[in-house]
Amino acid sequence: MQKLSKPAFIYAILLALIVWFSVVLQFFISTAAYMQQGRTFGGAIVQIISFFTVLSNILVGLCLVAAVLNKASALKNFFGSSSVNTAVALYITIVGLIFNTVLRSIVHLQGLFALTNELTHVFNPIAFVVFWLFFAPKTKLSWLQAAAWLWYPLLYLIYVLIRGAIYHFYPYPFVDADKLGYQQVAVNSFFVMVAFLLFGCLFLMLNNRLAAKSFQ
Repeated sequence: MQKLSKPAFIYAILLALIVWFSVVLQFFISTAAYMQQGRTFGGAIVQIISFFTVLSNILVGLCLVAAVLNKASALKNFFGSSSVNTAVALYITIVGLIFNTVLRSIVHLQGLFALTNELTHVFNPIAFVVFWLFFAPKTKLSWLQAAAWLWYPLLYLIYVLIRGAIYHFYPYPFVDADKLGYQQVAVNSFFVMVAFLLFGCLFLMLNNRLAAKSFQ
């Protein structure tokens, strides 16, 4: 597997530290806040990982860890692959786009919550896409990958709807079936999936062009 150059290695190390800092801080402050509301520690953890943002930032962190590992391992082979890096770049891009175009106006946070929010929704997405563009390994991928990458958001949607039906908690307002009804949630989810597919095709095209250039 392609070894990172020194600048790429330093970039990946620094970004990994920032990403994992933001994730750990998110867990720390959110767990405390949820437990103050009467949730158990386990319930607080489940609540936190029910956010697509948190899960996607964890994936970003794993890709960066895989990138800086020297020895071959299952982690490096999977999270260091061109397909997974491109998929994660797609996922974290959608995280940033949806928050900044749809949710920012209704989210008002302060202190450490505001810091983690900006890191996970703005800095981390942009910085990881930069890493993906310039440093991540590139191999030619099939166009079918763009459809295959939908499994993660689809499984997440199913999980959110099932959990929401049981506990009446929905992490994002556009999938809140209690308030919107399942018909509107289905419409909203369709457009989100279309966004995943279209951006997936864009990222795949960029990956293949960059892969072709690397072999010239």
